[in-house]
Amino acid sequence: MSTFSNDHVALVTGSSLGIGAAAAKAFAAQGARVAVHYNSSADAAEKIVAEIQAAGGEAKAFKADVSDAAEARALAPAVIEHFGRLDSLVNNAGSLVDRRMFAEIDDDFWRTVIDVNMSSVLWVSQPAVEHMRQRGAGAIVNLGSIAGHNGGGPGAMPYAMTKAAVTAITKGMARELIADGIRVNAVNPGVILTPFHERFSSEERMNAMVSQIPQGRAGVPDECASVLTFLASDAASHIVGESIEVNGGMLMD
Repeated sequence: MSTFSNDHVALVTGSSLGIGAAAAKAFAAQGARVAVHYNSSADAAEKIVAEIQAAGGEAKAFKADVSDAAEARALAPAVIEHFGRLDSLVNNAGSLVDRRMFAEIDDDFWRTVIDVNMSSVLWVSQPAVEHMRQRGAGAIVNLGSIAGHNGGGPGAMPYAMTKAAVTAITKGMARELIADGIRVNAVNPGVILTPFHERFSSEERMNAMVSQIPQGRAGVPDECASVLTFLASDAASHIVGESIEVNGGMLMD
């Protein structure tokens, strides 16, 4: 039995790799039509689309640099134009960008991290919300991080700051939009085995982080994807403004 109706449309930003890719496939496996978003990883995005189609689902790839206001704001309208509607939005796109210690942070880097991780949530969501308001229903799930609670590891303070802001943005959106039938929640991953850590965390750093997880292991993308699809589904119909931690007990909030 499918979780979503076969006309349900889900847009997952940053869904060519990692948690986003797992979420795109999970939405499709549960009956949704899926907009697979990417910025530079076109081949990876098309691979996810092909996997969904091979399994009998419907998907299409959409390109946008969500750190650019104009491109980000054009994403949801493009999805709506193609599929005819938008029911769920997962704001997953984001990046550490680089590890820089406090004294190394310059204005351009600061702005880039803010736009990629924080401003993008506003820019992608605004036109999606306008459409959902007209329909009187919708679900938005934002991706935070354990870093938003603990300040992040070495060189990750700007990223951690933006993820703490995502929690506040989620609660503010949820409080305002629930009257229009739009539920907004968040998922805060801990240490998840994705290309994110392959790029930004050394083996030594990864081992140190995993050693702090009571469950004794890092998570995998599917373990986040299942929570994302749950929050977007009718099974979570009375959950509003929550941030669910997916971290193996590393942080219990």
